[in-house]
Amino acid sequence: MHKVPVNVLRLPRGPDPNSRGFDPNSTRFIALCPTSIPASAGEGVGLEEEQRCRSELRERFLRTLIKMTNKPVNFDMYEGVQVQARFGASDIDVLNFQVSELQTPIGVQKEALLRCQDMISFSFDV
Repeated sequence: MHKVPVNVLRLPRGPDPNSRGFDPNSTRFIALCPTSIPASAGEGVGLEEEQRCRSELRERFLRTLIKMTNKPVNFDMYEGVQVQARFGASDIDVLNFQVSELQTPIGVQKEALLRCQDMISFSFDV
């Protein structure tokens, strides 16, 4: 199988002259990328218990990201697209994953950013 490099799509300059993308304080960013989920109302679960559970789940997720570093990862995207890449890092809000050697149906990209909102799931060998 012959692997063909794919060009990188560059995002337009954001409001900050040193970055690309959108202002995190804009209504569009806030609507599309909420950074927290409001606590459950009632339901018999106390706020402290919910916070403890969230903290534990967040820690597990972050440990998973650490274990994925420099490993081949399979990503299931919307529209039935499956891609493979070597995981590099995540941004602080877990909105994007930086990957290397991204293998897509149309070719291979040396370096890329995958938007987490476009992913259904990801898996890797431990």
